[in-house]
Amino acid sequence: MQLLFDFFPIFLFFIAYKFFGIFNATAVAILASGAQLAWVWHKKRRLEMTYVITFVLILFLGGATLLFHNDMFIKWKPTAIYWALGLLFLGSNYVGERPVLQRLLSDKLTLPDDVWRRLSIGWAMFFLVVGVVNLFVVYNFSTNAWVNFKLFGVLGLTFVFGLLQSMYVAKYLGDELKDKL
Repeated sequence: MQLLFDFFPIFLFFIAYKFFGIFNATAVAILASGAQLAWVWHKKRRLEMTYVITFVLILFLGGATLLFHNDMFIKWKPTAIYWALGLLFLGSNYVGERPVLQRLLSDKLTLPDDVWRRLSIGWAMFFLVVGVVNLFVVYNFSTNAWVNFKLFGVLGLTFVFGLLQSMYVAKYLGDELKDKL
């Protein structure tokens, strides 16, 4: 369910693009990302860094797309987000007491510290690579292909990588938790 919530602005962007084009879809994505951030604030009374980063980048790059009527800004937005998240995940291994992934999930999973660090590095590398792949699609394919990749390709890659990470984590979980999976 969380993955669907995380991809909410992307789904709305996709639908708006198919019916109204890239510029209207960009405006919808800005509004959806703002609504997503507001919803998280309403429910948790705190802001999560990933939603803040996403909103700031969509506001800045989406705003530039609309202001200059140039879709290249919005096409760079996923890469900027993925690279920011990649650097956040990577940097948290060296700054602070625990990697960001451990801070987010330690109440749900108990894992050795070195496993948390490897997971964090794995997600960092995933985000950095997906950012590069996004640019490859941007510069080598049509806008329509990029929009499809942004929704289906990234969602599929994220699902597969998450599944692989889950398989890696499973060997460190207790038997009672393994039975629930």
